[in-house]
Amino acid sequence: MVDTTKRAADGAKGPVEAMFTADEASRRLGIELLEHGAGSAVLRMTVTSAMVNGHRIAHGGYLFLFADTAFACACNSHGPVTVAAGADIDFVTPAYEGDVLVATARERTRFGRSGIYDITVSRGEEVVAEFRGRSRALRGSTAKEAR
Repeated sequence: MVDTTKRAADGAKGPVEAMFTADEASRRLGIELLEHGAGSAVLRMTVTSAMVNGHRIAHGGYLFLFADTAFACACNSHGPVTVAAGADIDFVTPAYEGDVLVATARERTRFGRSGIYDITVSRGEEVVAEFRGRSRALRGSTAKEAR
């Protein structure tokens, strides 16, 4: 895997770093890209007060977004622009304000322009959520060209 802190120091940007740098939504939530490789990625996010719901637990939408960002990094690691064709998430245990979460994405399989990726969101050794994403590589080299 590539440690992105080393990559940032030498100024090199591959498809994952370029995509993540342009992802304002994820950056505004404080999501950090820790490392990535072919079909894999590890990200970190701290649950803030703005991310908790009326039950004072992390809103499922934020957990989904976090896992989806790890999914995007893993499935775009191969180079062609790749998007979600679908995804599911299972919430295993609640996360709370102040929790530091890690999303670990790994490619299960790729076939043609499609792929399947599993992402585990954890707090330390405890699993918070399991996400499965289905990807589809676009025909053009950018999302705009694929229209």
